[in-house]
Amino acid sequence: MDRIDRKYRILQAIIDDYILTALPVGSRTISRKYEQKLSSATIRNEMSDLEELGYLDSPHTSAGRVPSNKAYRLYVDQMLKPPPLSVEETAFINQCFDRRVHQVDDMSMRIAKALASMTHYTSAVMTRTPRSEQVLSHLQLVPVAERRVLLILVTRGGAVRQSLLDLDASIAADELYMVSRILSSQLEGLRLSELPDALTRLSGSCATGLRQIVQAMAEQQPEAAGSDAVTLSIGGRSNLLGFPEYSDVDKAKALLSVLETREKVVSLLERNGEMEISVRIGPETGLEETRDCSVVTASYRLSDGRVNTIGLIGPTRMQYGKALAVLSQVGRSLGAILDEYDEHE
Repeated sequence: MDRIDRKYRILQAIIDDYILTALPVGSRTISRKYEQKLSSATIRNEMSDLEELGYLDSPHTSAGRVPSNKAYRLYVDQMLKPPPLSVEETAFINQCFDRRVHQVDDMSMRIAKALASMTHYTSAVMTRTPRSEQVLSHLQLVPVAERRVLLILVTRGGAVRQSLLDLDASIAADELYMVSRILSSQLEGLRLSELPDALTRLSGSCATGLRQIVQAMAEQQPEAAGSDAVTLSIGGRSNLLGFPEYSDVDKAKALLSVLETREKVVSLLERNGEMEISVRIGPETGLEETRDCSVVTASYRLSDGRVNTIGLIGPTRMQYGKALAVLSQVGRSLGAILDEYDEHE
């Protein structure tokens, strides 16, 4: 028997057992449940080697071993084979996608709650809309000086963009109010990237007073009051408190503080670079409070330019295979909705 292969099998058995039990794993457990042909002494020697290599840790209160973050990384990268979901689990996920793609924002909280219920981890759904893809809801023109006007654009997602316009002639406040209503009705529903061309076309048919405002708007791109528009839905914040890793009150409070802070949850979800599927373990999450957590995320680009990122946050001994299988099914369900939407366009 190849000793390297044996080490891998023993390490995988330790990880699998610890994920299920949260208890340090001893050589007798491995011999009895996974490797009946190996003696406890042989397994102890292999476990000692694995500890020296940094794959196992030895708690002070037990003779058993627990996997290290290095072991989980090897497990995810080289050992893991996500199991297929059951028919019931697949149907449960598909129920979250019984609406059209233009209602994906409405589904976010439903998806987050469903995944939290299904996995018993904390789940989060983030939708990021690039500035250029944000859709105009309405605009407002506000006088700030004799020939200077503040332009405020409000998108359907609630993002605000504003800039100052310098005019050739002053316009009364009540006239600006009427102009705001006219332009809002003409431009509502357009993406911000479409506004310059639309304004240029509109200026040709405008009266003189209105034309100077429209031309000024077409020539100047409003600056963003923020970056891309981000919506976030979180499900099962308290789920992690059911795991023994968070029985310590201070540790639990620190973790809940992260899950209650929008900016920190967003940072957990968006630190996955360009990868569609990402698994970050322990310190890889980037936050001190989540050094004992793992974050599994999947990102999907929608037809309107938005990017949905769906994440599961759990202890480092989370069921990675199940998490990846769930997120993959979410991707397939979302893809089916997108295909159906495109066919009806």
